[in-house]
Amino acid sequence: MAISIVTVRFSLLAVALTYAPVLYGNLGKADKVPQGYDPAQIVAKALLCFNDKYVYSSCEESRRLSESGKLDVPPQKTDEYCSGPCLTETNLVLDCIENILANFEFYNKATIQDVRDTIEAACGNGPERGNFDVDEHIKAETSNAHKGVNQILYGLGLMIVGHGLIFCLSP
Repeated sequence: MAISIVTVRFSLLAVALTYAPVLYGNLGKADKVPQGYDPAQIVAKALLCFNDKYVYSSCEESRRLSESGKLDVPPQKTDEYCSGPCLTETNLVLDCIENILANFEFYNKATIQDVRDTIEAACGNGPERGNFDVDEHIKAETSNAHKGVNQILYGLGLMIVGHGLIFCLSP
């Protein structure tokens, strides 16, 4: 019986040590701006990517990604957008921004990855095909993220209750 209690305690410790890096792994990791650089100049340089004539040259202006973080692509234009120059040029703009400022945030609070994820879903063959609404995509991801956090908290709660039960049941 003593061996099983020790085994359970070590198992609980192993699970706790596994979750700690997941929960706290990104603390203190901020993009560092090299000394001597003015943040306003860096943002201004990133914003120039939207107006680069060599990047956006073939995509219809109304379909272009803007600083707002919105993509105005009607569902009936999905095939045209996804298989034409707009997709390629939008990815070039996102690459341009990311190379200048990796943690760039659009006016709608979307990140570069949020826009990429939205485009991937909208051009994919799943249920989100044709939906280029970045704001809606962010809300759906945030909702799913809360579910994951709730599952982790539920698991931690079970570990605490289980740990308490082990001590209550041990002689």
